Amino acid sequence: MAEPHDLTALEQAAAIARGELSSVELVEHHLTRVDALGDTVGAFVTVTGERARVAARAADAVPADERGPLHGVPTAIKDLTLTAGVRTTFGSAAFADFVPPVDADVVRFMAEAGLVSLGKTTTSELGCSLYSEGLVAPPARNPWDLAYTAGGSSGGAAAAVAAGLVPVAQGSDGGGSLRIPASLCGLVGYKPSRGLVSGGPVGSGAFGLPTNGPIGRTVADAAALLDVLARPVPGEPYLAPTPPSGGWLGAARSADPGRLRVGRFTAPMLADEPVHPDCLAAVDRAAALLTAAGHEVVDVPAPLGPAVWPLFEIVWYVLALAPVPRGRESALLPLTRHLRARGAEISAGTLTATLGELQAQVRLGVRRTAGCDLLLCPTLAAPQAPLGWFAEGGDPAEDFDRQRRFSPYCAVFNVTGDPSVSLPVGVTAEGLPVGVLLTGRYGDDARLIATAAQLEHSSGGWDRHPAIWRAVGSANVNGSGVGRSAP
Repeated sequence: MAEPHDLTALEQAAAIARGELSSVELVEHHLTRVDALGDTVGAFVTVTGERARVAARAADAVPADERGPLHGVPTAIKDLTLTAGVRTTFGSAAFADFVPPVDADVVRFMAEAGLVSLGKTTTSELGCSLYSEGLVAPPARNPWDLAYTAGGSSGGAAAAVAAGLVPVAQGSDGGGSLRIPASLCGLVGYKPSRGLVSGGPVGSGAFGLPTNGPIGRTVADAAALLDVLARPVPGEPYLAPTPPSGGWLGAARSADPGRLRVGRFTAPMLADEPVHPDCLAAVDRAAALLTAAGHEVVDVPAPLGPAVWPLFEIVWYVLALAPVPRGRESALLPLTRHLRARGAEISAGTLTATLGELQAQVRLGVRRTAGCDLLLCPTLAAPQAPLGWFAEGGDPAEDFDRQRRFSPYCAVFNVTGDPSVSLPVGVTAEGLPVGVLLTGRYGDDARLIATAAQLEHSSGGWDRHPAIWRAVGSANVNGSGVGRSAP
């Protein structure tokens, strides 16, 4: 017999549909876990318990024939994402009391699909770093080992899902911000193709680097949330790829991408950095599983190399120049102030030339791997990082360089706009998760998702749990537990 949080997101929705659970019961169960473990793993900045209870009652009142695959399921929203009437700090003390008057499109879509948000998850300040250790909430810790970071900038979302506080969560990814925490915490973190998910209703598009996306314990759960998030919205700056028949969940359930040519590489792209043997072993295991599934895995050169880092660096400095309330700059963290100072030195002409050169490099990189349907590489250069390690020297420039060396793969695919997913294929000798990065061609999300699901099945599944998963006593709502069912 399983506890409600043992069920995947799709299984929880199925339990609601069968009348075994209600959304109200699921929300209460997960809020109990949030109260017990939320600060321990640094998952939430703001918990919206009463709003969640109201939303759960409304979800239970919706007729059965009007419910989608995730109806009534608890979830959470990243604290970078505008949420009307709910404190949204962008991970920064400079916005500690900010309450938006409008929902981001994805927040509205999740509510309309019957998902119930329990609150806002911890993020890095303004999304600027790959760890989530700010001043407005406890640091996001890896539920597998609290001495390690859960990553960023969607670190709180990953901590919440990996600790069983919610089964699936919304996040965003501008340079690896979904895939990095997913790799560290043993989850599936999916960055969709550019334009597939709206970034509206406000914002500039940020040169096409960031996008909203899902993080979950299984490929099917992530795909189901992607179906919710990926609704066409007029006025978006990029053309959305066409969804497959049956949606992204249909692609995951098929787990049949056909026979593919997969290009494997392990050379870091944004830094000349040695790669940890555990990360290389995870790639080898994924390659063996793909080969056993009938795919051709070939070694290819990395699409880009460390020479492009100065270009990406300039763009990242400029992206740090988000508006900050007058007089609140001093409340920003040293790293954020450093990035913004560097960004303020960059002229419009330099930025324009940089974007042009970066696109030229992207074209060359895509041509180098043009014969491949998918690319396989490590997610990170090392499997884990201790909490506080990036900033421990007190030098923001060193902090930023450590981040580049730790994550020299993910950000390239934000530049190309290709869909990319971190999958928890590997494990260290200590039992900690190790991710691999599987990346598809632009707009070919369906094939990427189907391959990810196939890899999940052939590996025996990834829905593993850390010891903290059982740290909260039984909260079975019907006194006898809930049986698992097929998603």
